[in-house]
Amino acid sequence: MRWLRRSLLAVFWSIGLLSLTAHAQTRPIEEGFDFRVLPVAQTTEAKGKIEVLEFFWYGCPHCHDFEPELAAWIKRQDKDVVVKKVPVAFRDDLLIHSQLFYAIEALGRSDLHAKVMEAMHVAKRRLMTEAEVTDWIASQGVDRNAFSNAFKSFSVISKARAANQIAQAYRIEGVPTVAVQGKYITSPSIAGGSKARAIQTMDHLIARAKKEKR
Repeated sequence: MRWLRRSLLAVFWSIGLLSLTAHAQTRPIEEGFDFRVLPVAQTTEAKGKIEVLEFFWYGCPHCHDFEPELAAWIKRQDKDVVVKKVPVAFRDDLLIHSQLFYAIEALGRSDLHAKVMEAMHVAKRRLMTEAEVTDWIASQGVDRNAFSNAFKSFSVISKARAANQIAQAYRIEGVPTVAVQGKYITSPSIAGGSKARAIQTMDHLIARAKKEKR
C-alpha cells in the first residue's frame, strides 16, 4: 500500500511539473522573468545589424549541453543578425581556454570549437596546461609551432583579456549567457532553467531589437 501511495505521488508530481513547464512555455515573455535589461547599454560593433554575443567557457557543462540548440538557432537567423562567441574566464587559471579560443580563430579553425567541448566533456581531457592544449590541438591535425605562435601572440592574449572586460561590462555572472543588441540578457538559467524557453526568449529579443532599429 505504501509503495502504491509513493507511486501515485510520483505520478502526480510529474504531471504537476509538466503542467508548470507547459505554462512557462506558453505565457508571454517577460522582463525580469525571462530576460534582463542592462542599466547601461553597451556599444555594439555590428553596425546596422543585430548583434548577439554568446558568453561561454569551454569547461562549462551547461554550455556544452546548450550548444546544439544554440547552433541550430544561429543557423536559422537572418543575415542581419551577427552572432559572436565571447569566452569568459572566471579565474586566472582558466584564461588558457580563452587563449585557446582566439588561437583557434587566428588559425582559421573555428570548426574545432565544438570539438574542444567534446574533448573536455565527453573524452574528459582537462586541457588545463599549455602542454595538454598543444598535444590535443596537434591530434586534430594542427601544426604545433603554428598553434604555439598563435597561442602566445600578443594579439591572442590581448583578446582573451579583453573578453573578460566585455563580460564584466555586460555583468555576466554565469555561462552560458546570451546578450542581444548590447542591452538584453538571457540564458537557460534566467529563463527558468529551460533551454527551450531561452531560445524562445532569444527569438523575442531579436524581434524586439529589429523593431527598435526601424
